[in-house]
Amino acid sequence: MGRGDGRGRTVSPDGADDSGTRILHVDMDAFYAAVEILDDPSLKGLPLIIGAPDGRSVVSSASYEARRYGVRAAMPVGQAMRLCPTAKIVMPHFDRYQAVSKQVMGVFESITPMVEPLSVDEAFLDVQGVRRLWGSPGQIAKLVRERVQAEVGITCSVGVAATKHVAKMASTFSKPDGLLIVAAADTLDFLAPRSVRTMWGVGPKASDALEARGIRTIGDIRDSPQEMLDRAVGPALGARIAQLSRGEDARGVETERVEKSVGHEETFDIDVTDREFLRAELLRLADRVAGRLRRAEWECATVSIKIRFDDFTTFSRSQTLAEPTSVGQRIGEAAMTLYESIDRRDPVRLVGVRAEKLRPAGSSAFTLWDDDEHWRKVEGALDSARARFGSATISRARHVGRGEGRGTARHPKDHGLD
Repeated sequence: MGRGDGRGRTVSPDGADDSGTRILHVDMDAFYAAVEILDDPSLKGLPLIIGAPDGRSVVSSASYEARRYGVRAAMPVGQAMRLCPTAKIVMPHFDRYQAVSKQVMGVFESITPMVEPLSVDEAFLDVQGVRRLWGSPGQIAKLVRERVQAEVGITCSVGVAATKHVAKMASTFSKPDGLLIVAAADTLDFLAPRSVRTMWGVGPKASDALEARGIRTIGDIRDSPQEMLDRAVGPALGARIAQLSRGEDARGVETERVEKSVGHEETFDIDVTDREFLRAELLRLADRVAGRLRRAEWECATVSIKIRFDDFTTFSRSQTLAEPTSVGQRIGEAAMTLYESIDRRDPVRLVGVRAEKLRPAGSSAFTLWDDDEHWRKVEGALDSARARFGSATISRARHVGRGEGRGTARHPKDHGLD
């Protein structure tokens, strides 16, 4: 969910110059809320909060009417309701969002095969190869918006530019339900006055570091010595933002995404202080992650965890493994080691385990022995048993009775190969 609330929206007039462009960034408007309104038109015009109504949940998304009160994604629902007391809370329906997303992506793919989904509700399109069929990039963007509205029933915003970075920025400024075209020759003028915080890939910490040195706009980045940028955000990001400030972005639309990570999270109804229970929970989540890796024939080189405490402070830790693995025991051991590195002992409301830096199984260098051979056999047998009898019937002994008197898992989240 974007942070914009629709105020300050900028759109292009009909017939705007689109010379030198080829990339479209299409972003659905308040997607989860839009799907709920599609299914229940009586919700239209109301401030909507998508999330569980128990107050301990977090906001998954919100309508623009609610965003204007300051409601944002990942905000506790209780806080969101204090900001917008008249909001209506709607439980999320993720299966429905996925189904509508497939419809939307189908519209894109019917116009060009060069589609790169970024998430369930946004994608890049390269339309250079279909101009003879559909017209100029600006005309194609208009067609995309019309067809999404007609065939799916919801609205989208589109940015048109010569590069992915500028197209994504343009779609954000045009929201909701808008179209903003940035001709190649206008790129530098478009970028110069924009806040450094609007750059794709520049997070709050990097933005703070730049602003602390008086670098507040993209034009300021362009005018700053490279040494100053490197000191502010490090050489890698410094070089990258210098290029982007000049409108340089060689990234093309990638139609085949490389899987990057697999993760699972659990949120508890009751905050948990029992550290042994939390270790067991991390191992259980590691087993689920490993099972999905094996089914997809991947191994991970890095394991990361997320721990959220009762005051919503969140810690993330990661560890690179000596050898890539899809063994739950190895992933779980790494997760527990990372957990022990956090010396805070406050009650925990959420834990998560993620496998990162994925690669095809068996692609690592040949070794003379396999320290995980025993666990591979054990977990292979468990995979076979689960396939035959169902995943709910097979579990480690230490997981039996999980949650009794300690906290009950409430909102499990599966983070697929993304």
